[in-house]
Amino acid sequence: MRRFLLWFNARRLAVAILFVALFAMAVRAPADTDTWWHLRAGQEMLESGQVLQTDLFSHTRYASTWVNHSWLSQVVLYWLFRTFSYAGLGLLIGVIVAFAFAFVYMQMEGDPFSRAFIVVLAAATSSAIWAARPQVFSFLLTAVVTYILYLFKWRGVNRLWLLPPLFILWANLHAGYALGFMVLVAFVIGEAFNRLLGLVVQGDDAAASWRGIGMVIGVAVLSAVLLVLNPYGARMWTYYLDTVGIGALRDFIQEWRSPDFHLLYTHPFIWLLLGTLAAMGLSGRRVDGTDLALVGMFAYASLLAWRNLAPFALVVAPVLSRHVAAILRRLWSGGARRASRLRAVSGVVNLVLLGAVFALAVVRVWTPLTPAFNEREQRESLPVDAAAWILENRPEGEMFNPYNWGGYLIWSLYPHYRVFADGRTDLYGDAFLRRYLEVQLGQPGFEEVLGEYDVNLVLTYPDDMLSLQLECVGEWEEAYRDDVAVIWVREGP
Repeated sequence: MRRFLLWFNARRLAVAILFVALFAMAVRAPADTDTWWHLRAGQEMLESGQVLQTDLFSHTRYASTWVNHSWLSQVVLYWLFRTFSYAGLGLLIGVIVAFAFAFVYMQMEGDPFSRAFIVVLAAATSSAIWAARPQVFSFLLTAVVTYILYLFKWRGVNRLWLLPPLFILWANLHAGYALGFMVLVAFVIGEAFNRLLGLVVQGDDAAASWRGIGMVIGVAVLSAVLLVLNPYGARMWTYYLDTVGIGALRDFIQEWRSPDFHLLYTHPFIWLLLGTLAAMGLSGRRVDGTDLALVGMFAYASLLAWRNLAPFALVVAPVLSRHVAAILRRLWSGGARRASRLRAVSGVVNLVLLGAVFALAVVRVWTPLTPAFNEREQRESLPVDAAAWILENRPEGEMFNPYNWGGYLIWSLYPHYRVFADGRTDLYGDAFLRRYLEVQLGQPGFEEVLGEYDVNLVLTYPDDMLSLQLECVGEWEEAYRDDVAVIWVREGP
């Protein structure tokens, strides 16, 4: 015990509190509406014992081929929800986020306190995607891939053999495996620059040899070939491009649009990016080619789509730490008196940081795990009572619903009703989603679209443009209204 107490010093205590705080930050209610259709899909697969390959949940795409690339994630999510209720989903997010940043932390340089500050900044940048959705597995696996390459480059430890089975698993969990290949491409480009341009940080050991670069290329090619080991075969090679190519996503879906930097929660990305560029310029340390490629590629991706802020934070935090560590070493070597002042200031900052994260951990962990909290959150933003009214009154005909509510309606109304649209954008395609938007926005021709799909039941937002149009048409009757939703039923046959 005495040896442990001597080992468990203030620095290790700071690391422990950091990860307790990260876990507490990540534990949250499964508020994302897409969570619900993932749960329903997982339920269907567990109960049937078969992987879903055709659509069951919509009447507009019913029985169409569906490449459900997240099937394994959905099984895991539903099993946790069935076994542990909301606590299972909330704890899963906390565990995955903590493990992802553990892999990030092991790649970082410097003292525990500067590392902790950078990790907290990276966590704030990435926190918007922490949800009970398959993409959280891609978040973790991106960190794992960067750590394996870190070991190969900076520690001379070859664990590249782990990458092919890792990508096989990834291709069955989520189509975000493309992030892993982005990391591999950045590594190859960066190390080639290191060799060709002499961008070596700490001697030859800091840059991979040409043989090492060839090994990474070979492992990457093998990993790409093995992506076919999934229920959909070779479709997974290019399937992520099907989603990226949907124009309606970029135009109307927040996570696929460029970030709105007028919103405060996007500012940590700005701080992390500018801080990294400034540290590179001030540290006096030569910029490593792979670090430069990772920062450039993932910053570019983040500026194109808000959802890419999270992997950007994972790959950039170690880069920032290396240059911050170099800056701090220069400051500490500036004389005993100045070093003493810096240590005093650092001690105050560290004390405030530790107090803040400890308080955060105490406050956040319990409440998001309780059913009462989750049900209250759902009632504020989802058509909970409207869905209950539909099940009770059973109006005839097919349903139209907002895209953002589709996931919850699949969970609450299937198999009695099927949705018009939901978050499975790859299933619906760009042309259909634009027709959906014509209806949701009440644009000319929306009645023809509703008639084409035999819609007699419209569930939408109170007083939106569609509701105003239906009120004017005359053949629609308002059957239900609350603060969240309104239901319109077509009069007559």
